[in-house]
Amino acid sequence: MRSPSESRPFRFATSLVLSFCLLTPVAAARASSIELSVVGTFTTGAFDESASEIVAYDPGTQRVFVVNAQAATVDVLDITDPATPTLVNVIAVATWGASANSVAVKNGVVAVAVEDDDKQSPGMAVFFDVDGQFLSAVQAGALPDMVTFSPNGKWVLVANEGEPSDDYLVDPEGSVSVIDISGGAASLTQADVRTADFSAFNGASLDPSVRVYGPGATAAQDFEPEYIAVGRGSRFAWVAMQENNALAIVHIPSATVVAVVGLGFKDHQKPGRGMDASNRDGGINIANWPVSGMYQPDSIASYDFFGFPLLVLANEGDSRDYDGFSEEERVGDLVLDPTAFPDAANLQLDENLGRLKTTVVNGDTDGDGDFDRIFSYGARSFSIRSPTGHVLFDSGDQLEQITASALPGEFNSTNDENGSFDDRSDDKGPEPEALTLGRIGWRTYAFLGLERVGGVAVFDITNPFHVTFVQYLNNRDFSGDPVAGTAGDLGPEGMAFVSAEESPTGAPLLIVGNEVSGSTTIYEIEVVD
Repeated sequence: MRSPSESRPFRFATSLVLSFCLLTPVAAARASSIELSVVGTFTTGAFDESASEIVAYDPGTQRVFVVNAQAATVDVLDITDPATPTLVNVIAVATWGASANSVAVKNGVVAVAVEDDDKQSPGMAVFFDVDGQFLSAVQAGALPDMVTFSPNGKWVLVANEGEPSDDYLVDPEGSVSVIDISGGAASLTQADVRTADFSAFNGASLDPSVRVYGPGATAAQDFEPEYIAVGRGSRFAWVAMQENNALAIVHIPSATVVAVVGLGFKDHQKPGRGMDASNRDGGINIANWPVSGMYQPDSIASYDFFGFPLLVLANEGDSRDYDGFSEEERVGDLVLDPTAFPDAANLQLDENLGRLKTTVVNGDTDGDGDFDRIFSYGARSFSIRSPTGHVLFDSGDQLEQITASALPGEFNSTNDENGSFDDRSDDKGPEPEALTLGRIGWRTYAFLGLERVGGVAVFDITNPFHVTFVQYLNNRDFSGDPVAGTAGDLGPEGMAFVSAEESPTGAPLLIVGNEVSGSTTIYEIEVVD
């Protein structure tokens, strides 16, 4: 894998910290662990309608704000008693567009990203107080997909994905809106909004792992900002561009994209990096294959390690599959280069790689019409990277190994149908998508939602050079009926961590919005010695 270069100061800092960690045991004898348990669930009763997606928690009111795309609302839940979350308000956003895509809350202000009725037209960032009273609205970019506050509360950032129309005739530019709310959310005007765009990268030389491939698209049109993580100092933000397999680094005060970083590819031939590549192999077969995984992260978060910012990424993967253009193909339908793949006939059997979804826009490295490399969507993992994109840790095939052990009869199931064993192996496996981080005591934990099979995987990431698996918990009933609402939580989409200091119970909480089941579930976190 060709990794992005590190800056010299960060190379030095990383080396220094690594040496410290190797020479100094990180208080292993004092280490505590944690254990999650379900305490309460609120259910909308809407199946497969995106009725519970992104969640945000306000400690001042002990309320959870939940994106309900199906109803074009933000539902407000009172979790004063987490065992019985109660709907206390509904914030309608139809006045400003088609539906809400994301919500964030800080210092008594609720920010909502609202897409336009025409997805290729500019959407809105709409602000309310915690009681749902409208404060202001400003225009963002096309398809505002994620909204977040900076830690210092001065800025609101919006990732404007800029997806093309289904016929691919209209392809708006992706961008990041930087909104200065230091003067108060109620008095915002369009003058408080600046746009970090990608026009400077049109025609620029980019890392080879950055994917710019939409028909006739410039880099600015092709880049699709998906999710944002803001550094503790509120000066820089890192923006995941999933389809592009890239990160954008944004300098917030100047609203400038200062770099686009390629994320490289994952070699699934290496030990510990296997994958189950087929839904026609009759079982669980996590093996090494000559496949390059495109990391393509969805959610991204940041935390500090000895004062240095690190990035955590959920490597879900995504393709472009439109009526006007589709990159998707199955490996069995490719013409493989006989030199690169002398065993092509065997590889392309359905029980091997034949069913694996791949792309036709990457892989023909010499331009002769056959494929010299095979790529897959996502890395079926989560990663920890430096601020410049260098991989410090990747979970390899742990997520599939963990779910195979915990749910051997439901491995790689889909999220809208029970009795679907192995159904997603030819796609992106468990699809790690939702992600949040939480600090409990002096330890930092990553909570990872698996979109397809479901459940939450927890890892201790306090030391990025010594990451440990903590727990996997799935609040899904595989004997239930998803349509009837008896199958529990399906399709975790968004997460929020609540510290013990801000929790209504005095114990840390994890709040999960489940897109397919339309349910919001609250987990209590117990420290276990």
